Amino acid sequence: MLATRQVTNRWSRLQVIAGQYGRISRGKHVNHQLARLYHRHNLTADSHGQLMNVRRNQWSPRLINARWLCSAKPPGDDPKDKKSNQIKVKIVGGKGAATNSNVPAQVVVPDYFPDVPCLTVSRSPVYPLFVKVIEVTNKDLIQLLLRRFKIGQPYAGVFLKKDKKNTSDVVYSLDDIYPVGTFVKIGDYAVMPDKLRMFVQGHRRIRLIDRLEIDEEEDNIEQIASEDHQEEIIIEDHGETVIVEDHSEEIEAKQEGQETVQSQTDKQDPLLMITTENWTHNSYDDNPELKTTIKAISQEIMDTVRKLIKFNPVYYESLQHLIEANRKMVEDPKHLADFAASLTTSEPEELQEVLAEQDIRTRLLLSLELLKKECALAELQHQIGKEVEEKNANVQRKYLLQEQLKIIKRELGIEKDDKEAIMEKFKERLKEKTVPEEAQKAIDEELSRLSVLDSHSQEFGVIRNYLDWLTNMPWGQYSSENFEIDKAKQILNEDHYGLDDIKDRILEFIAVGQLKKSVHGKIICFVGPPGVGKTSIGKSIARALNREFFRFSVGGMTDVAEIKGHRRTYVGAMPGKVIQCLKKTKTSNPVILIDEVDKISTSYRGDPSSALLELLDPEQNVNFLDHYLDVPVDLSNVLFICTANVLDTIPGPLQDRMEVINVSGYIANEKVAIAEHHLVPFALNACGLQDRKVSLSEDAVRTLVESYCRESGVRNLQKHIEKIFRKVALKVVQGNDDITIDKNNLEEFVGKPVFKSDRIYESTPPGVVMGLAWTALGGSTLYIETVSNTVHGDDSKSQSGIELTGQLGDVMKESSRIAYTYAKHFVRKIDDNNKFFSRSGIHLHVPEGATPKDGPSAGCTITTALISLATNQPVKQNFAMTGEISLTGKILPVGGIKEKLIAARRAGVDCIVLPAGNNKEFKELHSSITEGLNIHFAETYKDVYDVAFENVAN
Repeated sequence: MLATRQVTNRWSRLQVIAGQYGRISRGKHVNHQLARLYHRHNLTADSHGQLMNVRRNQWSPRLINARWLCSAKPPGDDPKDKKSNQIKVKIVGGKGAATNSNVPAQVVVPDYFPDVPCLTVSRSPVYPLFVKVIEVTNKDLIQLLLRRFKIGQPYAGVFLKKDKKNTSDVVYSLDDIYPVGTFVKIGDYAVMPDKLRMFVQGHRRIRLIDRLEIDEEEDNIEQIASEDHQEEIIIEDHGETVIVEDHSEEIEAKQEGQETVQSQTDKQDPLLMITTENWTHNSYDDNPELKTTIKAISQEIMDTVRKLIKFNPVYYESLQHLIEANRKMVEDPKHLADFAASLTTSEPEELQEVLAEQDIRTRLLLSLELLKKECALAELQHQIGKEVEEKNANVQRKYLLQEQLKIIKRELGIEKDDKEAIMEKFKERLKEKTVPEEAQKAIDEELSRLSVLDSHSQEFGVIRNYLDWLTNMPWGQYSSENFEIDKAKQILNEDHYGLDDIKDRILEFIAVGQLKKSVHGKIICFVGPPGVGKTSIGKSIARALNREFFRFSVGGMTDVAEIKGHRRTYVGAMPGKVIQCLKKTKTSNPVILIDEVDKISTSYRGDPSSALLELLDPEQNVNFLDHYLDVPVDLSNVLFICTANVLDTIPGPLQDRMEVINVSGYIANEKVAIAEHHLVPFALNACGLQDRKVSLSEDAVRTLVESYCRESGVRNLQKHIEKIFRKVALKVVQGNDDITIDKNNLEEFVGKPVFKSDRIYESTPPGVVMGLAWTALGGSTLYIETVSNTVHGDDSKSQSGIELTGQLGDVMKESSRIAYTYAKHFVRKIDDNNKFFSRSGIHLHVPEGATPKDGPSAGCTITTALISLATNQPVKQNFAMTGEISLTGKILPVGGIKEKLIAARRAGVDCIVLPAGNNKEFKELHSSITEGLNIHFAETYKDVYDVAFENVAN
């Protein structure tokens, strides 16, 4: 303990030191130490007796200094009056000191100590006279506490946090803690690498007044903790050292071997120290009636405690420890209330209410109420435990009786063997099922064979497995279907945006079932690019129909047995996927999704696509025959859904058995809506950001769609959104909570744009025309460039003809030659004097030469580019076209109209020429795609020419 007192008189200072030595040596004269003091301060030996009598002074140095440290003023002096001669008395160790160097020396707990460090707890408050272990991990708070220990002030205020989920050691606002807490003294403590563990004991209630600035507190601590000049006098008998420190500049200049230790402390958090006042209870000694009431309530509390001990002996041990530690805890009513509340497992708010109450009667009533609740809970717990024990006893007794009964039956020879038990199990499964005649016949025959076989034979195991499959089949068991159109429509719209064709087909399926009062299975095939929701819509369809769902993929399948099953003669034989589905779903009308039917392979094991012909034929699957079961199975009530990316690789007979629904790609607006309603919420939950201030703006999503994710589906868009939120999660962990991703900062999360503008020319010159092409990414614009090979008018080396570059496919090369031939005849027809094709060779190029290009849809575009070059007339601006051209100038229909129009809209084109044969597809498009576009339909090239060269034609 370190204590400081201002003493200006030299004689008085020696009295303090001599008194301290007298108390430490317990009456022994220490002449050789005091002689040194006499000599230093020029005192005579006559002063010896007076020095020795100082130790009997009621103001002993230890008590004087303890009082001064714990009060606003030192007794009889002003702490601001800092004279030159100051003496500090520091007790470093000695008899009676704790053996652990970490533990502060024993001090008298002050009655008033306003400025204390703030410790917080989460679950329950610390009541006076109670001991609690508190761990602190905040480095600033640990340093503050250790400095307080060094100056002999092991005190703190413990307050309960209002948010019990808050696990922080410190609070950053006074509003985060309750205003009434406990003044505690810190006993033993242990400094660990990452935390400080302390044993604290409550002494009295205190109320929080205000925060205390750490700078003011540090000035006092540094003044006390600094060790400038010190001289040690050690008494070896007791090992206690008294250090006399003189701050006089004259003495300091004369002393030798001086040692200065300057304490520098970091600036603390201003909320670590607080100012408090004592929170005392209301007096009741002058009110006899109140005293009687308090005594009655106290007696009721003790009776309730005794009742509580009966239900849970753990409370008895806790009570014994508390009474042994401090008996007045149960004798004093104000402490009895705290004791009763501490026995409960009530909510923190209720326990804090007991701590904050000043009226003793009200405090006792609050504690009694909590104790009654705890007693009722303990009684219920005791009753439940008793019931569980009785149940376990009955189960154990029943088990023992069954074991004895087995032994008795075995002795009497009336117990059934395992074979009979297995047969009984199979028969039990079939009681509530409507088994078809052929299946029942096969089951009866196999049961008869099983009854005569030895249970250890190999054939017994084969027959048992076969019967297990037959009896587990859902014969005559169906799921109750949903015939409510509105409910099914709501479910489909919740899970998917768009896909109107599929949703309408499912609603039609439900409507037919509602009218016929029965539902038969169908075979539907969804064809479209990856990522458009073909597989996920299958789950939504099953949920809308209230059916079970089963999915299996046939991509890369080469074995017919995966569909039709193995013969039972093979080792490890199993039924096919469809029979496994019926066993798993336990219903005869599930929704079965067969994924990737366009990727089936063939091998020496057979052709699985041929095996699907029987499975997916509505006329044959009524009696589907699996090789393993070898009995007909009715699959007519199963709804089969197949998915494929293209139809080209699906065999024609298999296509004929399925109802094909084309699932085209999403347009930009649809992708933005899907991202906002589905992808962004899912990614936020997946990254743990649902409760954070994180937002992805609509313009950022639209930029993602147009510059990063142009594919038909949304799978790549989902990956980019998840990538964004993963980077956001990293920023949140690093301390940035409020993050908004918009168009301006999008590149920080996903990098540079993958796709740039589709337009190469702001205005197309003669010989250059924009076409439209279908790609796996949903569609793009395509420029056709043509120039003359003749550089000079009299260039004799130039030859007529056409040269093609740009990695064109065979079909596109043929279209180029057809367009070249037709262009020559068309130019001759409109201008007989034009000799361009006979005098000049032509070079045709399609940009982005690294990308393969093929297809007939660029025929009319190439023809227009050649005519534009020959007539030296540019086509109208913001104009594009698509269509196959015949040798006689007919414009034939092409595919991918939706994707091509989306690409044209993205490139800013507003005038488009389409084949007249595609008018039907155009009318089926959504208005959001066709709005603002000027569409012209052409049957012959003359119609294209009139639009492309509008000024020349007029």
